[in-house]
Amino acid sequence: MRTSRRFFLSGASALAAALVANSASAQDVIGDILKSSGRGNWDDQFDARASEGGKVASTLPIFSLQTVAFTEQAVAQYQNIVAQGGWGEVPATKKLQLGVDDPDVVPLRKRLMMSGDLAQSAGISTAFDSYVDAAVKRFQARHGLPADGAMGKYTYTAMNVSAQIRLGQLQTNLQRLREKAGTLGSRYVLVDIPAAQVEAVENDRVVLRHTAVVGKIDRQTPIVNSKINEIIVNPYWNAPVSIVRKDIIPLMRKDPNYLKDSHIRLFAPDGSEVDPMTVDWSTDDAEKYRFRQDPGAGNAMASVKINFPSPDGVYMHDTPQQSLFGKLMRFDSSGCVRVQNVRDLVTWILRDTPGWDRQHFEGTIKTGENTPVQVVNPVPVHFLYLSAWSTGPGVVQFRDDIYGLDGNDELQITSSL
Repeated sequence: MRTSRRFFLSGASALAAALVANSASAQDVIGDILKSSGRGNWDDQFDARASEGGKVASTLPIFSLQTVAFTEQAVAQYQNIVAQGGWGEVPATKKLQLGVDDPDVVPLRKRLMMSGDLAQSAGISTAFDSYVDAAVKRFQARHGLPADGAMGKYTYTAMNVSAQIRLGQLQTNLQRLREKAGTLGSRYVLVDIPAAQVEAVENDRVVLRHTAVVGKIDRQTPIVNSKINEIIVNPYWNAPVSIVRKDIIPLMRKDPNYLKDSHIRLFAPDGSEVDPMTVDWSTDDAEKYRFRQDPGAGNAMASVKINFPSPDGVYMHDTPQQSLFGKLMRFDSSGCVRVQNVRDLVTWILRDTPGWDRQHFEGTIKTGENTPVQVVNPVPVHFLYLSAWSTGPGVVQFRDDIYGLDGNDELQITSSL
């Protein structure tokens, strides 16, 4: 059966070959990219490995004035590529990799040269040699793909998006950058939705970056501009009506013990607790009840919840499903944002809140007691939508237009992959 889903493209090389070949600063950035973890998801100098917490290799905020300047340069570079006729399509018929000798390596070499991943001096041949291997790894790293050097289906799909379409994506996102860059404040939290990534920014420097999980295509994470005013340690989870309707009620119809096993309690509108066994789950009557999950390791928000006023009722939180952060496509939530290494972020948010250093925070988690904390000096938080930008000369990032806001269907790469 064909399952429709959007392919998460993350970060492309997009410049004329000569610009990359002659740019020492671009090569330095590329080197940093390839030294980072081989997993996808912004490992091109954005995604911190779990063992390193929120450490970052690059301190340039996405929504900085410098990013605007770099992205303006990238637009000019792409206009140059398009004027030259763009790049040709690479036949996606084989899994090409190091050591292969095949005629299809010829168009692959040409494509990598056009985007600046492979030096012109490497020449044109049918050999998938170490130069092509390194070039493919560069390309993959800047697309957020596992940098294994092998031409698999995800790499082919990313590579065969035309230069003209990428130029349009850059131009669309440049407008978003211009509208917001330099306006977010001196200390803030940013969620870039297409990148499924979180930045903690202070004085125009990124001090923490976190991998995130954001909303599904049919349960989208909204644009948010608010202030973080509360941290809840060991939170209760009150299931939204949408989750009750789409998930919990169907699960209860299959397994009457689901609520009990998940430590979810049922409350009537008057606040009285209701025995789930007295509810007729074959109807929609259960939607009138409140579903509250007790704090604990299995809680949907795990150890902590980050609150802020939002008309959509969204928030940020921990998760017991840590494996989700290792996925290439991290669009799995019902609209809220799950944050990897969230305790590092919370410690930073609570920096000005007396009595809430890391040691006390961790100790409170261990108690298992529901503990709300009011944030002194609330921190601005922004959920924004940016799917293309440049981080420096010769380094252009792209993300899949997961919610279809960039105006081109080809950027919503729907696949059964």
